[in-house]
Amino acid sequence: MGFSFLPVMEYLSRRAFHAAGLCPHTVTLPRDPGEGSGATTIHYWAPPGEPRLPPLLLIHGFGPMATWQWRLQVGPFSRRFHVVVPDLLCFGGSSPCPSSPPPSESAQAAALAALLAALPGLPATARVAVVGTSYGGFVAYSLARAAGPARVGPVVISNSDLLMTAEDDRAFLERAGGEWASAADLLMPLDARTARRLMELSFYRKQVTSMLPDFLIREGVQNLFSDKREEKIELMKAITVGTDGFQLTPLEQDVLLVWGDHDQIFPLDKAFAVKR
Repeated sequence: MGFSFLPVMEYLSRRAFHAAGLCPHTVTLPRDPGEGSGATTIHYWAPPGEPRLPPLLLIHGFGPMATWQWRLQVGPFSRRFHVVVPDLLCFGGSSPCPSSPPPSESAQAAALAALLAALPGLPATARVAVVGTSYGGFVAYSLARAAGPARVGPVVISNSDLLMTAEDDRAFLERAGGEWASAADLLMPLDARTARRLMELSFYRKQVTSMLPDFLIREGVQNLFSDKREEKIELMKAITVGTDGFQLTPLEQDVLLVWGDHDQIFPLDKAFAVKR
C-alpha cells in the first residue's frame, strides 16, 4: 500500500476547521417556480447555533476545495467573526437542481443569498462581510451587487480579474508555454505534466512544485480534477465575466482588493484596472 497525500491534507484542513469551532452542514434551498424536479443543496461549514459575532462569508476559488483554500484563515477569522464557508455549486458537497442550466456566477451568488437567508438565527437585516478569491471573487462581486449594501458589505476581492477578456485568456496560455488550446485544458488538467505547470503558475515559491514527485501530482489530478469534471467545464463556459452579458460597475460597499505581486494567472496590472 503506497502513501497517499490527499487524505492527510484533507484531515489537516478539516482539523483546522474544527479547531476554529466550525462544523459541516447541508441545507436544501427552496425551489424556484421555474425549476423542474430535484433540488439545490449547499454544503457549508459554520459554527453551531445562532451567530454571536458579525457574519463573514468566505467564497473559494475554482481549484482547491473550500477546506483547503481557507484552512489557514478560519482560525484567526473565527475569533472576530461568525465564519461561514460554503462549497459553491458543482464543488464538494454542493449541487444545483439537476434540471437547471450550469450556474453562472450570478446564479452562484443567488444560491449564496438563499443560504444566508436559511442560516439559523441570522436576521434578514444582518449585514454580511464577504471575501472571495479568484472565481470566488466573481461570485462575491455578483452577490454584493445583487444584494446591495444593506445585506452585503464590506467586500474583499482577491486575485479576481473582473475585467477578464478573451485576450487575457490568450496571454495566460502564452505565459503557460503556448501548448494548450484553451484555459480549461490548463485549469482542469488531465495529466501530471499539465498539473505541474498549473502549480508553477499558481505558486510563487517554485520549489514547492519542484519537490513534488509525479505520483503525488497524478493522485491530485485523479482526485481533484476528475470529480464533477464535466460539470466544472460547463461551469467555466457559463462565466459571464468577459462577455457582452457582463458590465463591471462600481459597488456601493467598501471594497478591498488584495492581489499577489507575482500572480501569473491574473497579473497585477489587472488589479489597478479593476480599481479604476
